[in-house]
Amino acid sequence: MILNLGTTQTLTVAIIFYFIGDFLKNKLRLFDELCIPAPIIGGLLFAVLNFSLTKLGVVDINISAEYTTLFIYIFFSTIGLKISFKLIKSGGSLLFRYWLLCGVLVVFQNIIAIFASKALNINPLLGLMCGSISMEGGHGYAAAFGQTIQALGQGNAVDFGVTAATFGLIFGGILGGPVSRFLIERHSLCGKKHRTHASDNLHKSDCAVNLRSNSSWNINLSPLSFLEHLLVILICINLGDILSRLAYRLNGFIMPVVVSSMLMSVIFKNINDKVNFAELDTKFLNLLGDLSLGMFLTVSLMNIDLYELSGVLPIICSLVFLQVAFIILFGVFVCFRVLGRDYNAAVMISGMIGHGIGATPNAMANMATLTDKYGESPRAILVVPLVSSFLIDIIGVPCILYFINILS
Repeated sequence: MILNLGTTQTLTVAIIFYFIGDFLKNKLRLFDELCIPAPIIGGLLFAVLNFSLTKLGVVDINISAEYTTLFIYIFFSTIGLKISFKLIKSGGSLLFRYWLLCGVLVVFQNIIAIFASKALNINPLLGLMCGSISMEGGHGYAAAFGQTIQALGQGNAVDFGVTAATFGLIFGGILGGPVSRFLIERHSLCGKKHRTHASDNLHKSDCAVNLRSNSSWNINLSPLSFLEHLLVILICINLGDILSRLAYRLNGFIMPVVVSSMLMSVIFKNINDKVNFAELDTKFLNLLGDLSLGMFLTVSLMNIDLYELSGVLPIICSLVFLQVAFIILFGVFVCFRVLGRDYNAAVMISGMIGHGIGATPNAMANMATLTDKYGESPRAILVVPLVSSFLIDIIGVPCILYFINILS
C-alpha cells in the first residue's frame, strides 16, 4: 500500500519527528556528546521506519517536499544578514591565517573527493558531495547543493551528501579533542587557568550565535517587526533568484539560489549598517535560521531512500575516511605550525577538525572540553566560530561552484 502525504501532512509529521529527535538527543548521552542535531536524528529515524515498513510490505510513505526549498533559502539569507565586515576586522592576523588555512582545506577536500571518486569509478559530481559540500559545509550544504547536482543528473546526490555529512559529524566530534590533546601534551602547552565560560567570550565577540542551541531567546518582536524581517529576507531571496537566472543566461554559470540569496543578504546587511534602513534583530534571525534549517533537514532526511543508498555506503565510507585522514595530517603538520605552535593553535586544531568535517557545534564542544582541562583560550574561542559560521563561505561557496561548473 502506498500512502502519499501532502504538504500539510508532511510538515505535521516532520515537526513530530523533530520533537522525537530532540527528545532522543536529550535522553541518549551519545547523541548529545557527538552534537548530532535533533533534525538529523528525527529525519533518519523516519527514513529507517519508512524503509522497514516498506520492506515488510505494510505501507510505503511518500512525502511532499514542494515548499521545503524555501526553508533553505531563508536559512542562507539569515546567515548573510549577520555577516558584518566590521566584525571581520576584529580578528586580526590570527583570524586571517586560520581563515586562509580553512580555505586551503576546502580546496583539497574537493580535489580529494574528485580523484578518489574516479578511482572508485563513480561520477566525480557525485563524489564532490563527499568534498567540502558535506565536510566543511555539513548537512545544510549537502541538502542545498545536492539539489543542484541532482538537477545535473545525479539522482541520489542529496542522500549521498547527507550520509557523508552524518559520518563527518560523528568523526569531527570524536577526533578533535584527542588530536589536540596529543599536540598539547607533546609540546607541554597550557592555557590560562580559571577559565571563564566560552559563551561569555563569544558574547563579547558578537558571535554568541554559535552556542545558541540551548539558549533562551527572550525576543520581543511586534507583528510589524516580524513582517519587516520577513520582507527583507524575501527581497534578498527574490534578488538572488534574479541573479542566478542572469548568471546562467549570460554565460551558463550555475549559481544556486541559496548562494545568490546569501550574497544579496550580505550586501544588504553592510549597506543597512550604514544607512539603517531596517532594524534587524540578530536573535530573531538566529531563531528563524535554526527553525528553517531544522525543518529543511528533517524533511530532506525523511525523504532519503535507504534501499538505494545501501549500495553506495562502502563508497561513502571510503571517501569520508580519506577526508578524515587528510584533515588530521593537515592540522597536525601544517596548521599547527602556521598558527604559531602554541596553546591557542592546539585548541584551534580541535575546532578545525570539529567544523572541517562536522559542524560549528562540534568545534565549540571540542574546544570547551580542552579549555576546561588545560585552561582558557579566548583567541581560539573568538576566531574559530567567526570563520566556521560564515567567513569560510566566502571561500567555500565560490570553490564549490567552480568545481560543479567544471565537472558539469
